[in-house]
Amino acid sequence: MKIAVFSDTHGSAARMLRAVGELRPDALVHLGDFARDADCLAREFPEIPLYRVRGNCDAATEAPEELVVEFGSVRALLCHGHRYAVDWGRFDSMVYSAQEKGCSLVLFGHTHRAENTEIGGVKLVNPGTAGLGSARSFALVTVFENGGVAAEIRPL
Repeated sequence: MKIAVFSDTHGSAARMLRAVGELRPDALVHLGDFARDADCLAREFPEIPLYRVRGNCDAATEAPEELVVEFGSVRALLCHGHRYAVDWGRFDSMVYSAQEKGCSLVLFGHTHRAENTEIGGVKLVNPGTAGLGSARSFALVTVFENGGVAAEIRPL
């Protein structure tokens, strides 16, 4: 299963839409800041399941703060990350929350810095920013039938 993960689009959805059109993944994830950009994904690709959460810049959206989703046999925590103080490079509370929820994968954003690491048996993936700056990126996450997870940060 291939999952395209985007965050922090901040109103700049064109590159995200182009990447999804080229890849045609099995699922889409938008991790907030600006949740309305996820609406563009839903409109353009209604056949692809879309999971979304709100970010710190998304006060007027109905998207949840966080979401637990199963991708095959892998349970994932989706969150923007701001409530876990990830902007200070501290992932311990987010990892602990994932472990409590039985999640082996966390997809988060907020920092505008791509991450692909593992802590305490939890794979952490931040796709970076899809909307601001010169180093725009997204993550392509692959979930294998045996429960393995691989992630690749790709430029936009």
